Amino acid sequence: MFTPNGLARAAVRFKPASFAGTFVALLLAAAIVSACGILLETGLRASVPPDRYAKAPVIVAADQQARLTVGSGDDRHEESSALPDTARLPDALVARAAAAPGATAAIGDVGYPVHRVAASDGVGSSAHEGSAPDGVGSSAHQDSTDSAPLTAHGWGSAALTGTRLASGDAPRTGEVVVPAGHGGARTGDRVTLDTPAGPREFRVSGTTDADATVWFADREAVALSGHPGRVDAIAVLAADGADPSALARQVSDALGHTPGVRVSTGDDRGAVEDPGLADARELLTGLGGSFGGVATMVAVFTAAGTVALSVGQRSREFALLRAIGATPRQLRRSIATEALLVAPLAGLLGCLPGIALASWWFGQLKEKGAIPDAVGLRISWLPLTIAVAATMLTALGAGYAAARRPSKTKPGLALAQSAVERPPFGWIRTPLGIAALAGGGVLAGVAASQTGDDAANAALGVVMLFMLAVGLLGPLIARICASVLGLPLRAGGPSASLAAANSLANSRRMASAITPIVLAMAFSSTLVFMHTSEDRATEHQQRDAVTADRIVSAPAGLASDATERAAATPGVSTAVGLLRTSVLVPAGSGGDTWLENAPAQGVIGSGRELAAVQDLDVRTGSLDALAPGTVAIDTTLAGSAKVHTGDRLALRLPDGTKASPKIVAVYGRGLGTALVTLPSADLRTHVTSPYASDVLVRATPAGAERLTALGTVTDPSGYATAQSRDRELNAWANTVMAAVLGGFAAVAAVNTLVMTVLDRRGELTMLRLVGSTRRQVMGMIRWEALLVTVAGAALGTAIALATLIPMMRGLTGESPYIPPALYGSFLAATVGLGLAAALVPARAALGRAAARP
Repeated sequence: MFTPNGLARAAVRFKPASFAGTFVALLLAAAIVSACGILLETGLRASVPPDRYAKAPVIVAADQQARLTVGSGDDRHEESSALPDTARLPDALVARAAAAPGATAAIGDVGYPVHRVAASDGVGSSAHEGSAPDGVGSSAHQDSTDSAPLTAHGWGSAALTGTRLASGDAPRTGEVVVPAGHGGARTGDRVTLDTPAGPREFRVSGTTDADATVWFADREAVALSGHPGRVDAIAVLAADGADPSALARQVSDALGHTPGVRVSTGDDRGAVEDPGLADARELLTGLGGSFGGVATMVAVFTAAGTVALSVGQRSREFALLRAIGATPRQLRRSIATEALLVAPLAGLLGCLPGIALASWWFGQLKEKGAIPDAVGLRISWLPLTIAVAATMLTALGAGYAAARRPSKTKPGLALAQSAVERPPFGWIRTPLGIAALAGGGVLAGVAASQTGDDAANAALGVVMLFMLAVGLLGPLIARICASVLGLPLRAGGPSASLAAANSLANSRRMASAITPIVLAMAFSSTLVFMHTSEDRATEHQQRDAVTADRIVSAPAGLASDATERAAATPGVSTAVGLLRTSVLVPAGSGGDTWLENAPAQGVIGSGRELAAVQDLDVRTGSLDALAPGTVAIDTTLAGSAKVHTGDRLALRLPDGTKASPKIVAVYGRGLGTALVTLPSADLRTHVTSPYASDVLVRATPAGAERLTALGTVTDPSGYATAQSRDRELNAWANTVMAAVLGGFAAVAAVNTLVMTVLDRRGELTMLRLVGSTRRQVMGMIRWEALLVTVAGAALGTAIALATLIPMMRGLTGESPYIPPALYGSFLAATVGLGLAAALVPARAALGRAAARP
């Protein structure tokens, strides 16, 4: 009679409604775990096939990771961060690679943007050879650069792409090969190109069918790149049929295992060719790992609560089995078998929406340009197996924990104890919950005293500890909420008074419904309002920082002499160019230190001139001292790196070169401008595109009109609007993460409320039998649902504020910004879902009760 497998099969077969809620919760948990696992695996295994380097079996390139050794002794380890720009190799290594046994040739490859200069008075136009002087194009005659940049390479690398001449000859020094028909240029014409080394005039020696590519002589291509003597990569060619792995070893030996040099074969060559792959890997592993860890914890935590609720609702059934002789071991085995009957199917079916969610998310990221088109989504058995195993372990663990008390109760007391609500305290849960609550409070204080990333990292721990406290102290918190919120209800009518009494007497049931609502509000509010707060602080700083009358911009970069030409324009009093890039700066403290990507602006002009067009809110020091070898940084970065004015900041330039400039100023508006401000001379040779993206000018209206020849001219408000578009991806990512977590928790909350209401069918029927009207019963359910949703929303909001306040103080120096309309929509959705989840099943239960004879 008490065969565990038979008892479990009978329970699932004859009472499927009791397991429906558990099935839904486990299915959703499997969907979240599998989706995050798929993204994580894709990030770890992401690769792109080589295109440009497909004909070269071996590629030699510099390590594109900046590495930092931290800690000491057994805690000594290495942290790595992707470089903002390309790290390069000395071109002397080309000859050494070519001398490797098995290599037929080695090509030093460079690639960088150049602009075709539209010229007036015949200079730089399609004049024939000899019609204009050689050498540097005269900026006095240069009107503007073409908007679309060309890509420059050395002619030797044409062997990699199979490019052939359509006319003319290969370029020599002072010559260039251009796309056929580009700008009307023909062989023998002279064209002026704006290169990283400045404007130069060249004779067109030939044309090709390649679009948007120009070719220089190999040595001249390196000299004009802005980083002379260095190449982006070395492509090693070999005879047909040669073993790439053997050749890679020979090349590595020939280079003498030079530090910082990576020899690649196979699909690893694509990573050298496409620098966006490193960013895509970091993004996907961050989503699948960091966010996936939090999402998985929330999913498992919520699913475990649902399983525990399902087992707890059958306490009277278990008590009856104990009373008629079932042993504790039989009960535990029965619950385990039930989990094995429900969890595997839920896990397997949950993997289907998980795959769909991962595919949609991945597709959206690729659409927005965050992932290269050649990267594909990896779906293997591993994350799906982990998702199914996680749901099974969750169901087993939660079921065993919930069955521990009824299985150990003496048969004579089982029925009596199942008829009354257990106290909200527990010998294990309560002390752990109090410890988590205290830990969250202490960590919130620590976060409030920190700045920058230290504050953000501490604040993330705050939300996790407070959520753990809510889960552990759920019955006690629910009892407190029922007591406080029940006070005004007791002064209401019979329905409200009955709802207050019912909630107070059944705090554990109430706690099971409150917890997922708290999860939904806390995580969704934290993710969404973190972005709104950063966005508002950035907008404020952008508005206050830009004091220029006009901003000249070009997405592909302005002419190399645009700043000088703007300054020489009549009506312009000040012109400062800004080269936009990023650098790596130290973050964290002690043994937990890493290199963090920080936006940087290279100033073309003096610090005094910069102060005339940008008000950076200098706190200490002076921008007048800004010169090569110095730096000005934002106050949040100064706090994170623990440095002050007069100290040296150990940073990595965009290509990974180490530098230690002296800090001459600390300012407060880095979010609206850049966290790091350097002279452009310290950056130009360390970036691929050294052109200024913006020129900020003080000018009269007449002078501003003359600037249109240089690029797009906007006022400060239009410039701020254009800059805000760069934050759209972050906003979208936060919204999606909030939707995933909040949506899961919201469905879990609805599922829990439906389970609790359906479990009370006997209670609702009894109320009708003793004389309560249908309206009174539905009113009681409505008030209970309001009490649960309001309590959950209030707790979730409190946790979000406890997280956001120190985080935003550390990151932006301002209080969090919560748009009233957006928060109101969150609150309305929470209350609306709670009311619907309680009233719909209650109405159905009362309808069935009324239909009975």
